[in-house]
Amino acid sequence: MTPEELSATIRTCLLEGIDDSDFQLSPFDVPEVRVERPRQREHGDWATNVAMQLAKKAGSNPRDFAATLVERLAAVEGIDSAEVAGPGFINIRLAADAAGLLAKGIVDYGKDYGRGESLTSHTVNLEFVSANPTGPVHLGGARWAAVGDSLARLLEFHGATVIREYYFNDHGVQIDNFARSLVAAILGEDTPEDGYGGDYIQEIANQVLIQAMEVGERDPLELPREELQEFFRARGVHLMFDQIKEQLHDFGVDFDVYFHEDSLHKSGKVEKAVKELKESGALYEADGAWWLRSTDHGDDKDRVVIKSDGHPAYIAGDIAYIRDKHERGADRFIYLLGADHHGYIARLKAAAAALGYDPDAVEVIIGQLVNLVKDGQPVRMSKRAGTVVTLLDLVEVVGVDAARYALARSSADSTLDIDLDLLASATKENPVFYVQYAHARTAGVARNAAEYGIHREDGFDPSALTHETESVLLGVLGEFPRVVAQAVEFREQHRVARYLEDVAAAFNQWYDRTRVTPQGDEEITDLHRTRLWLNDAAGQVLRNGLHLLGVSAPERM
Repeated sequence: MTPEELSATIRTCLLEGIDDSDFQLSPFDVPEVRVERPRQREHGDWATNVAMQLAKKAGSNPRDFAATLVERLAAVEGIDSAEVAGPGFINIRLAADAAGLLAKGIVDYGKDYGRGESLTSHTVNLEFVSANPTGPVHLGGARWAAVGDSLARLLEFHGATVIREYYFNDHGVQIDNFARSLVAAILGEDTPEDGYGGDYIQEIANQVLIQAMEVGERDPLELPREELQEFFRARGVHLMFDQIKEQLHDFGVDFDVYFHEDSLHKSGKVEKAVKELKESGALYEADGAWWLRSTDHGDDKDRVVIKSDGHPAYIAGDIAYIRDKHERGADRFIYLLGADHHGYIARLKAAAAALGYDPDAVEVIIGQLVNLVKDGQPVRMSKRAGTVVTLLDLVEVVGVDAARYALARSSADSTLDIDLDLLASATKENPVFYVQYAHARTAGVARNAAEYGIHREDGFDPSALTHETESVLLGVLGEFPRVVAQAVEFREQHRVARYLEDVAAAFNQWYDRTRVTPQGDEEITDLHRTRLWLNDAAGQVLRNGLHLLGVSAPERM
């Protein structure tokens, strides 16, 4: 019996109790019942606080309400016992065969085990990374790549249509500074103030010049300085962005949409959105500028949309961009932004509200800094980029899997310190190695079982899974759908990573204390076959979870 099946069973007992007048409630009062593992396993397999949720509404005290519900649960096939604990908790122990059936259920569900439907019919525009194409992807962008792609996988696993979007800021002064840096590099000049340094600048500048010569263009170095800068701007940005796309693709991250900020202005979408907001009264004029009434929607101050010189402020593009996303079919807008973007939360919600959209449909996740440590010392400089450590620097040391897992393993709103020595080690202290090795063990057990002629389809006896480590492992495996649902609800992919480490720990304990294959002259029985089901169920959960993190599940290590 899976946790979802147990939850449904409890709900059915409540509804039947309402029909029989045991509970003075309406069927509409009954919520989705949640079950959790008790902190102390001797208290049972699962626990629920539903009696404490409903007792007051039913005009009863929680313990009496729970006692009535327990009588009904105890009569359900597959439930061995149910008892009231504390102020009204209900502890439930499943029958041995009911608990063991979970192993077969997981294998039968396969890659769909843990899948949900909470976001079915929703289209989510998920914008992440969005680094300006002025240099390689730095560690902050790498973190967003790992976190964003994992969140996209989780949202899709719960039924959402997800649009992975990269916002290409090609309308700001940073691009001009990038172009000036390229020109300075090709002319052998010092890096300009506010410019970019690092070997990659020289490499891009050289590529621009070589490409021009290969196609027989006029020597760009003969152009006037302003034309020369525009020449290197257009071609250099294109080359840099191609490199960024390639780096992210090699990291397992691809986008459905690469959106150019400049297109909002050139197409007239910014002007159109501003005009409509003026007409609707969402904007007002003061001090020669046009302001968004963002305080009407929870912002700490009104925001300038059109400056007194007539040029649009940055938020004007944000407004047009949200509208564009909505017109492309999205009804949820998730932004993954850096630590210096806290002020964007209220203004983006206010922009959505001004356009007539639900401000709660806008979600902003703020990420914190990533620090690398090697040999106990912080790594601060990149040979490639000069001033920052990049995605490529990290991947070259630990590989894609370890990098993705490490970056997705912690809450995005916490500063992350990555120990390169630990991540490169093949020890149980290295979390990604620990989880991947557990999966490789499940594959090894399956190969050994096949050599002995042990096949799942030849027998299954769930009541045979009586060893204490089997009860623990089954309990942990049963938690996967709940963990995924919470990761989706709270947009916290790290819950999956931490859970997989619990699965690996429970599996390793079971692996150390039981055997799937017979010893000596021992006869092969349904116990061996049933344990193979449990082994394969553990492997399936590890695979499903690693896939949600974008990390491979090796069969040999």
